[in-house]
Amino acid sequence: MWILLAAALLVLQFNKKISLGLLLATVVWGAFDGVLDWRALASLAVITVLAVAYLKAVNRKPVRYALEFLLVVASVALTLHAVPGFHNPKVLDSVIAGPQSAPFSMYYNFDKALVPFILLVGMKSLFVSEPKYQPAKSWWILLVALIPGLLLLAVALGGLKIEPHAPQWLLPFLFANIFFVSLAEEALFRGYLQQRLSGFMHPVIALIISAAIFGGLHFAGGPLLIIFAALAGLIYGLAWMWSGRLWVAVAFHVGLNITHLLLFTYPVLRHVMP
Repeated sequence: MWILLAAALLVLQFNKKISLGLLLATVVWGAFDGVLDWRALASLAVITVLAVAYLKAVNRKPVRYALEFLLVVASVALTLHAVPGFHNPKVLDSVIAGPQSAPFSMYYNFDKALVPFILLVGMKSLFVSEPKYQPAKSWWILLVALIPGLLLLAVALGGLKIEPHAPQWLLPFLFANIFFVSLAEEALFRGYLQQRLSGFMHPVIALIISAAIFGGLHFAGGPLLIIFAALAGLIYGLAWMWSGRLWVAVAFHVGLNITHLLLFTYPVLRHVMP
């Protein structure tokens, strides 16, 4: 089922009909497997009605604005796991990456994976848009270098320690991180929010606002994680702004998370857990 859902996300940019067909099959499968109960199915039905109404209200801008707002609210709720009826399976339960790392649990997030499908309804350029800037290659090299730089800053601030390891659960972590975490978050914060804000304000201001909101949504991890996530959001936002490609931002997001897992305490040091 999860491979089918990942395949639906992979082809979403290129062939919406095939992608939606795969998604429908995944929803049916998830319902039979108990991953989605009647509340989740009812929520998906409501979201589908909103999406169809949005697509039909071509010449009614106020209606489209209102419907788009509701679709974004639904996307945020799914991202925050606030929509009832989704029973995301726990695939890692309090595993420990290394002796100094805090216990870590991970889920396959069906609800979060739906976000790109919803946002693409209101933002046709979600995956591909015109780059706001086209910097020299040296700037891209610097942006890549900022990934370990940010993690080393977290070490200096006492949130992490250097601790190389290669956990046995690396592949399921990578799979979940690409399709059920990073893609959804980048679709919401960069592909949609930053792009929408860039339409009526300076792109740099849009970058800062979207990164700040991204950081703020990590409040459960404490102030250090909020700062870390906001700075990471600036990196992902620059990757999107310079390329105009959502998958480039996703690659930076996944790259930072994998570097964090392989070379540092993950997700944090034991003694700094909130």
